[in-house]
Amino acid sequence: MPPKTGKVYLVGGGPGDPGLISLKGLECLRKADFILYDGLVNPLLLRHTSAQAERTARADSSGKRTLQQEQINQRLIEEAKLGKIVVRLKGGDPYIFGRGSEEAEALAAENIEFEVVPGITAATAAAEYAGFSLTHRDYASAVCLITGHEDPTKPSTALDYNLLAKFPGTLVFYMGLHRLPEIAEALIREGMSASIPAAIITKASTPFQRVVTDELTKLPQRVLEEELSPPSLIIVGECVRMRERIHWFENKPLLGKRIGITRPSGQAEPQIQKTVSLGADPVLMPLIEITKPESNAELDQKIQSLNHYEWILFTSANGVQHFFERVWELGLDSRLLYRTKIACIGSSTAESLGAYRLRADLIPDDYCSESLAKALIQTTPEKPVLWARANRGRDVISEELKSAGIQLDEVVAYHHQDTTAFSEQTQLLIETGQLDWIGLSSPAIARQLAKLIPEKAREHLGKKIKLAAISPITAQAAEGAGLPINAIATKFTWDGIFDAIQIAERQ
Repeated sequence: MPPKTGKVYLVGGGPGDPGLISLKGLECLRKADFILYDGLVNPLLLRHTSAQAERTARADSSGKRTLQQEQINQRLIEEAKLGKIVVRLKGGDPYIFGRGSEEAEALAAENIEFEVVPGITAATAAAEYAGFSLTHRDYASAVCLITGHEDPTKPSTALDYNLLAKFPGTLVFYMGLHRLPEIAEALIREGMSASIPAAIITKASTPFQRVVTDELTKLPQRVLEEELSPPSLIIVGECVRMRERIHWFENKPLLGKRIGITRPSGQAEPQIQKTVSLGADPVLMPLIEITKPESNAELDQKIQSLNHYEWILFTSANGVQHFFERVWELGLDSRLLYRTKIACIGSSTAESLGAYRLRADLIPDDYCSESLAKALIQTTPEKPVLWARANRGRDVISEELKSAGIQLDEVVAYHHQDTTAFSEQTQLLIETGQLDWIGLSSPAIARQLAKLIPEKAREHLGKKIKLAAISPITAQAAEGAGLPINAIATKFTWDGIFDAIQIAERQ
């Protein structure tokens, strides 16, 4: 029996900033079985899905056509007829110069159910991220959206430059960078003032956004001098004058920087959001992965006898997560801690307890093993202490507590597993020195980075590629492995790493 036909969602992914997708768009990604995404879509959006994803592009960077629209239409039809929930993820809005309506027509012709999820189109995002409003009561009461790249098979242009030159508002040309000289010449020839303000915005709302403004007649030469490249928008109108007063995106402290996030896959969301909020480009390069123990026998035994312990120690959010996930799997819950106090190495670990409606009884002032051990010793435990830890790591806590005569039991709640290679894209960024910073959040991560850095890329370390350590201990491990450290966090968290990078960038 053939499968029931699925459904296609034509989703606008926004212009570049991964935070500009709609809530409904995210819902579609999360329930999708298959995703076909545009070349202009920010790949970071794919972290919200576990579906099979394929990238499509109607043209490569040289402008050579690589995939016909008809082929894209057919791909959507084929996947939907297999009974899948299909998402066609498009840059900007599906219908505003996005050819989404052509895809909708193809689906409708095959009687395939579809929905359109609007997205923030490039025109509004580009203008607002550049620092001006397309409409303003003092400058423009109308906006005209125009394609700067018409179908090359058409015998003549469909644009009436005489009307456009007299349009009483803002003109926005999509995809017109390569035709800017002709566009400017045609507008001026038809009566538009040669000195009217105009702007080119490339890679809008991304860390690599560039904005060039000038008089319309001078803008083509400026584009050549600045060596701008697509994707781009041309904006012509008095509203461009607002940029000098209300630009904001360029004020972000790490704009244009690429920052390597070395956290395990699936745990880097807070760091991704922080990186984007600072104007930087997050590069996901996990150096360790977190897995469950092969056997839970020992962990189960410790959980069942938890009332024998005065304290339980957590030195990472992973320890908290894996410990309490196993508690739940055993049919138990947080009530079994009614006799046990909780100590955490730092604020991030303590915050992870919130998911289980628990609070830490002890957090040292300095977020390191030495301080946690010292603080715990000062409580003079009378009963044994349990440490839910990884399969490897520093043994400072164990040594300090045992030397103080405190009985410590250790149980492995999760495993660290080293990654064996970078992705092809990350490898290229490292080899060419296009990664500005790498954050190192543990000695194990620092040592693994040292193993994976290609020999020909080591000349970039400390210069083009700088390293920031989460603590002096991590910095010491990095330097011992031959990695130069450019910044050390004073607050031993990932937020501390970002603070240290900003301080270093200002110096």
